[in-house]
Amino acid sequence: MPGLSARCALTRVPAQCRAWSRQLWGPQVLQHRPQCAGSAEAPATGTTTHEATAALQERLTNSDGATTSAAAPDSSDSAPPPKFLTRPGLRDARGALMLKNLTFCELESWCELVGERRQRARQLWRWLYADGALIHDISEATGVANGFSSAFLELFRQAHASIDGGMRLERVHRAADNTRKMVFRLTEGEGAGAAVEAVLIPIVRSGGARPRTTLCVSSQVGCGMNCQFCFTGRLGLCAQLSAAQIVEQMVEARRLVAEEAAVGAPDALAPVTNVVYMGMGEPLHNFDAVLASAAIATHELGLHFSANKVSVSTVGLVPQLRALVASSRCQLAVSLHATTDEVRNWLVPVNRRYPLAELLGALRELFPRSGGRFVLFEYVMLAGVNDSEEDAARFVALANDIECKVNLIIFNTHAGTRFKPSSADQVQRFRSALIQAGRVCTVRDSRGDDEMAACGQLGDVGAMGARAPVLRVPPRFQNALLAAAQG
Repeated sequence: MPGLSARCALTRVPAQCRAWSRQLWGPQVLQHRPQCAGSAEAPATGTTTHEATAALQERLTNSDGATTSAAAPDSSDSAPPPKFLTRPGLRDARGALMLKNLTFCELESWCELVGERRQRARQLWRWLYADGALIHDISEATGVANGFSSAFLELFRQAHASIDGGMRLERVHRAADNTRKMVFRLTEGEGAGAAVEAVLIPIVRSGGARPRTTLCVSSQVGCGMNCQFCFTGRLGLCAQLSAAQIVEQMVEARRLVAEEAAVGAPDALAPVTNVVYMGMGEPLHNFDAVLASAAIATHELGLHFSANKVSVSTVGLVPQLRALVASSRCQLAVSLHATTDEVRNWLVPVNRRYPLAELLGALRELFPRSGGRFVLFEYVMLAGVNDSEEDAARFVALANDIECKVNLIIFNTHAGTRFKPSSADQVQRFRSALIQAGRVCTVRDSRGDDEMAACGQLGDVGAMGARAPVLRVPPRFQNALLAAAQG
């Protein structure tokens, strides 16, 4: 699985201790840590705790109590680190390892490599992600029931680790329909200083169904896919988010909902049960971070989202969507938005790289009819562009042998757009054609559009500037866009 360790357990190879420790402890504190047992190097001057020394000594001790000789060849210093340590963005600007970048299995491995028992990972994980915990700083979990000892706290500091999420919640905008747009300021990584947004969407169903809340998270600052109707796409790609920064959006959302419930706010949101990777960015263009964050989100001991309630959207990066389906049980959503290559090349330019035949061919292999899993097709309804009865008929034909559901999206207008949403009657006619063909088809309501929190509206073009080019309109659609501009 790209970017993630294949197993929870790491083989204990004493010859690799020094090389891995350099990765884990970081250059700033390496001179202060104890040396590997039996090393020919003289112990470095500096201070460390007795507990840290004993823990690392225990790391190199066999089960029979004998200390393992580390008289390893010099080549041990170049031994490859565990795979998860090679992912970009694991450390903050000070060189501290940000533990929210790690999956549970990787956290177990980290605990072993710094001299702790693997069971310590469970305790850390619960404090980071479990309901009622969600700590901001490791010190919050010391001196309390089921908390950490002062000895572990010192070891944690010596190991140069951090539980920071690499962003801070700056403000929350509340729309008329109670949708909340959370605006974060990045404090770490290549996008430090930039803003990124996530959205809490209250879902109230008729018939007495229990209300719930869906969280829409971002995976990038801006987006490099340049979909012509998308406000976020106007930014271009500004920065990738780390797994920790994606996870922190979920953690802060849970904190916000819990705080509102605790004070009995009259418009408090229901618990967050669903997560959609449909905010800023193309999730599969940031594959390793998204895959790691999804694994963290769905682990049963922490945030415990059900995998079938976590949806990862893509415009159609075929190799990455194949890898996602092979690596995760999360729901795949594909932004189709057109039924011909001519139109999709314009609306979704990545179609020039992965045309409809290649994209749909992959989906036929991965989601055959009656195969169990299904793909969710997303389709934004644009007046006079992709909403005709002929488009509906082509959609049915294209998806004929793919196990799928369809979500029609009402286009959310924004400043500078050339497009207009389809009429309610046209949306219903399109939906009826799909339903009559035996497809499950729903219409996604526009939520939070008065606060620019709706689908396709995230980002701040005014602050960051439009970077993506506006593509040439195919001649036969020019009249439709002219009518949209006049209407």
